[in-house]
Amino acid sequence: MNGIYNVEIDKGWVNASRRAVEYTMDPRNFINEIRIFGSEKLSYDTSIHTKDGIEKILYGTEFYKMNVNYKTSEGMTITTDKTYSDLIWEAAVYSGVSPYHLASRIRQEVGPFITHPSISGTVSGYEGLYNFYNIGATSSSEILGAVKNGLSYARDGKGASEEEKQNLFLPWDTPEKAIKGGAVFIGRSYISVGQNTLYLQKFAVNTDYPENLFWHQYMTNCLAPYSESVSIYKAYRNSNMLDSPIGFLIPVYENMPDIMTDNPNIADSDFQTDNTKMYANVTTTLNVRTGPDTSYEIITAIPKDMIVTRIRRGIQSEEKWDKIQLDNGMVGYVFASYLKEVPKPTITQIELNVENALMQKGSQQVINIKITPEEAEGKIVWATSDENILCVDQEGIVTAVGNGKAKVIAKPLGGTIEGTVEITVYTPAYDILLSKEKVNIFQGKTFQLVANVLPEESSQTQIMWSSENDEIATVNADGLIEAKQVGTTNIVANIGNIYKKCEVMVITWEPEWFLEFDNSLQVTGNEIAGLPWENLQISNIGKLIKTNLQTQFTNNKGDSISETDVIGTGSKLIIKTEDQSEVYQYEFLLYGDVNGDGAINSLDVLIIQKHILETKFLEGVYLKTGNISKNGNSPSALDVLKLQKHILEVKYIEQ
Repeated sequence: MNGIYNVEIDKGWVNASRRAVEYTMDPRNFINEIRIFGSEKLSYDTSIHTKDGIEKILYGTEFYKMNVNYKTSEGMTITTDKTYSDLIWEAAVYSGVSPYHLASRIRQEVGPFITHPSISGTVSGYEGLYNFYNIGATSSSEILGAVKNGLSYARDGKGASEEEKQNLFLPWDTPEKAIKGGAVFIGRSYISVGQNTLYLQKFAVNTDYPENLFWHQYMTNCLAPYSESVSIYKAYRNSNMLDSPIGFLIPVYENMPDIMTDNPNIADSDFQTDNTKMYANVTTTLNVRTGPDTSYEIITAIPKDMIVTRIRRGIQSEEKWDKIQLDNGMVGYVFASYLKEVPKPTITQIELNVENALMQKGSQQVINIKITPEEAEGKIVWATSDENILCVDQEGIVTAVGNGKAKVIAKPLGGTIEGTVEITVYTPAYDILLSKEKVNIFQGKTFQLVANVLPEESSQTQIMWSSENDEIATVNADGLIEAKQVGTTNIVANIGNIYKKCEVMVITWEPEWFLEFDNSLQVTGNEIAGLPWENLQISNIGKLIKTNLQTQFTNNKGDSISETDVIGTGSKLIIKTEDQSEVYQYEFLLYGDVNGDGAINSLDVLIIQKHILETKFLEGVYLKTGNISKNGNSPSALDVLKLQKHILEVKYIEQ
């Protein structure tokens, strides 16, 4: 394209664009049979490397099976009996660097001719000096500037210390010292500090060595790992070593994009984003290339009818190419005319399942859906068999809204098949309210204990009753207590891990004692109801009780009250002997009076409403007198209505 540097055809060097760096830094762009060798592990391995393999890498250059001859600084020619592969092998053993890497680097930097200025020994002012890896050969505008900079390093390491010169065999005035010392430099400066591949020598991204991050590069050419990988691949291929074990180090970055950056030479405007399943409509195989043109390298070939994903559709004005992704993640370009869209399958089966088939009211969960076949497309419509129990949105998130069983249903839009899963919704109990927390019962008598479960809509309604001492008192499945013998025990009501206790004291009635209640009063166990709500003064209530024992009246707080005071819910009648020993206690119940003040008014309405709204609960006799309907349930709106009618003198509460 005009104005864009194309490395495939243009000449010279330019600064890399951001996209070029992104392209060359993404290792996924080079994971194919050839380019992956840019990520080959570069350390020496006796189980992999051979001298014969070095020669095969050097094949096609003047270094192949060539004895080393060189010129001294005085111009004298020195002949040796060692080949270049001998020197490379010795350098690898000494430095710990892969000999194949050294051979490939020499081929890349100064090959294929022995007459390359960096290793000719004849450059003016630098006679008798050699630099086979172009170490220190930084760019310069001077003629042979980069070569001279490299040879300057070969002379004295550009001012290196004597110790450094000794370590690197400087000066490099023989090919043997240059190859061996350069190998030490490469191994020490790069491979041994985490830059153990061509890729990492260009892009210093190994976080194990933070001091080198981002700046410590061997080469400035972004495509150097890409280019050098070809010669390495050919060496392996020519030596029939591609099936041998080869080590690779491929970095994986955090927050990598799903699709790698395209080659900068590929115009974004030639493509539209797509996500369509396609198949190879060819008779044999279809080549996949690194770019949208036959000049680009073949990555792989896919067989006839193989299914791929077209991730970008070509909209070029002339010959059209599409960008595809294989199931193994490989991305490349193919002729658009050789791809056909895979017919979209229809849904044949839907299966639903859930983590929990038992849901607590108010909770949510996601319905898991499995569609057959998996690649089938189509909108799924969600519904439930009873929206009073379950609600589901169109994302498959189900909400439990009421007790009971219901099904979640999923079906394709316009389709008839469906998948279902049944869910049971429950409301757990969180408390038990007892009509009494303490009760006295005469031996041989019974008392009905009432329990209410909170919340009222709880699915847990079966209360388990038990006595801590059946010899003193027993209790049946309905909460009816029977006093057996004198003593004290607890009657326990429980649901799950919720327990509530009522203390039961069993007492005996002596023959000489006398106690009689007026027929207008309703006495059950130690509870007295049927009070004349129009006149609740003790002086009036006392007339309805006859006894030869001492009596004492207390209010609901336990304080003694006089004859002019009134009786309310929770007030007590205490029966005593002459010596003031307590014989028995009775508790008064005034239906509608839920605060125990002996009055039935709007304050009681407010208290019952708070109970219904679960902001403050009634307990014991107050819970019982709030149930004006006397149906054994917790106070409800019906009881509020009866209370309001009483206050308005429309219909009085029956005591």
